[in-house]
Amino acid sequence: MENKSPRVVLRDVVQEMDVPDDDWAVFLNRRTGELVTVTGEESRAVEDEDFDDDELDDLDDERIRLIRTVFESDDYLQLPSRFDIDEYHIMERFCRQVEDDHIREDLLQCIRRPGAFGRFKTLVHHCRLMDDWYAFRDRALEGIAIEWLEDHRIAYDSGPGQDGQDDR
Repeated sequence: MENKSPRVVLRDVVQEMDVPDDDWAVFLNRRTGELVTVTGEESRAVEDEDFDDDELDDLDDERIRLIRTVFESDDYLQLPSRFDIDEYHIMERFCRQVEDDHIREDLLQCIRRPGAFGRFKTLVHHCRLMDDWYAFRDRALEGIAIEWLEDHRIAYDSGPGQDGQDDR
C-alpha cells in the first residue's frame, strides 16, 4: 500500500518561506505536514557536538529532541530559503510590470545601484505601490512554493485566505 503524504496548506508554506531572519530555516515533515522553524542559534547549539548545555537553557528537552529529529530524519525537507529565492529578480519583474513609464524607469534605476533593497522599498512606498508590491511578491513566493511542493510530490490545498486578499 502506498504511503500518501498529507495535504499541506499552500498559504502556510508561503508564510513560512518568508522567515524574518536569513539565519533561520523552516522544514516540512513530508509525512505529517508539520512545519518546523529552527533559528540559527538553535541549529548551532544542537549541531555542535561540543556544545555547552548552558547554551540550550532556553530550549526545553522536547524542543531539542524535535530539532535533532529534523536534522537527522529524511522525513523533513528544508523549504526554499532566502538564498533559494531570488528577491532581486522578483523586484526587477515587479518594476518591469509597472504601467507608468516614469515610475517604472525610476524603480529600475534604483535597483541597479548599491543599497537596492532599501531604496526600492522607499520608492515603492513613496509611489504608493506598497500594496501592489506585497501582492506581487506574495504571488511570486506562492509560485516558488508550488514548484517546490510539486518537485517533492507533496499535495497541497490553496486553503483559506487564497481569495487574493492581502493579510498584511
